[in-house]
Amino acid sequence: MDAGPIIFFIVVLLLLLTGYPVAFTLGGASIIFGLFTFGIEFFNLLPLRIWGIMNNYILIAVPLFIFMGVMFEKSGLAEDLLETMALLFGKLKGGLAISVLIVGAMLAAATGIVGATVVTMGVLSLPTMLKRGYNPKSACGIISASGTLGQIIPPSIVLVLLGSVLNISVGDLFMAAVIPGFILVALYLGWIILTTFLNPKDLPAMPMEDLEIFRTSNMYKKIVGAFIAPVVLIIAVLGSIFAGIASPTEAAAIGAFGATLLTIFRKKFSLKTLNDVMVQTTRLTSMAFLILVGASAFGLVFRGMGGDRYLTELISGIEPHHFLLIVMLIIFVAGFFIDFIEITFIIVPVVAPIFVHLGIDLLWVGILIAINLQTSFLTPPFGFALFYLKGVAPPSVKTSHIYKGIMPYVAIQLFALFLIILFPEIALWFPNFLKQ
Repeated sequence: MDAGPIIFFIVVLLLLLTGYPVAFTLGGASIIFGLFTFGIEFFNLLPLRIWGIMNNYILIAVPLFIFMGVMFEKSGLAEDLLETMALLFGKLKGGLAISVLIVGAMLAAATGIVGATVVTMGVLSLPTMLKRGYNPKSACGIISASGTLGQIIPPSIVLVLLGSVLNISVGDLFMAAVIPGFILVALYLGWIILTTFLNPKDLPAMPMEDLEIFRTSNMYKKIVGAFIAPVVLIIAVLGSIFAGIASPTEAAAIGAFGATLLTIFRKKFSLKTLNDVMVQTTRLTSMAFLILVGASAFGLVFRGMGGDRYLTELISGIEPHHFLLIVMLIIFVAGFFIDFIEITFIIVPVVAPIFVHLGIDLLWVGILIAINLQTSFLTPPFGFALFYLKGVAPPSVKTSHIYKGIMPYVAIQLFALFLIILFPEIALWFPNFLKQ
């Protein structure tokens, strides 16, 4: 078998590790190898592949979900949620950490953007947690981990991209991700409770005087005001998908419109706000789609060189579950160095046909990959959640605090990953139930 595909793959990986922009690395290397493989005919094939991306209706959901998340952040609801939840759980040891976890899960379901969630909670809750005597390591750990829940809890950008790459229903992926997302939240909560018993000084309760002020100042009105808007937005988006009323793309449009209405009702909307949201949406969408174009060129050349046949022959005789574990390990290690978009567009298209060949359920695989990709936000040296949090943390918080704080949560995510590998029905039960 020709070693060309392997040489091509290794060259691309080495170029990526140099730090050169991913989209141009993929596109440039693919054009050079494509010319050697297809000749001048390559320039007739590549536009057809790119046009196929532009015509992909599912991918319209990406800018719409990003717009929804950024606009929701501008509404100021995250601040109200954090303050209300902190005071509700404040009398408990670890109450602030529990409130950060719950708000992180709600923001994940309302925005799906990890960076915005981590930064928002870092700015609003980290100074308060440190002021209340929280161990910096524990505070940083729960903020970073809660912020990454947007990777698995729908509506998640990574699930939209995975649905497109794996050629499976995004709605099914959203449904399959619900129970794994709740399991992760429950495991995080269990760790917080365990920490309050093992190291109670790390997660102290809030002073009673703060709680009394809250209870005597329209407590119920604040609770309802903080919760009702994000819950309505979540139900409008996810409920319309799960009920079969709207496709994920249509639901994303509902979410974008709903988040804009929330910002208007809270009197936080202005032309400057709209401009900022549109600029951020354009920037994030352009980055993702440039990488997608480069990755499509990579996939075209890799398959044209016989790379998929090479890999299929290479794994012949390997048990399907062994191959699955190898892929999960590769994705986990890759997450130390490159982000989830690059892994989704580079590694997943290469292995997807092999999963089909081995008869493995791609819906189950998609959820496993999504949980695995979630760890890429937390694993040093290039965990983006760590960078986001460090960028807004007080000077007293060291990088070592953040790195040590996330270790238990990376272990929890890996435990959840193996749990779903052992029991696929955790991911598959809910979509099968809704289809009955």
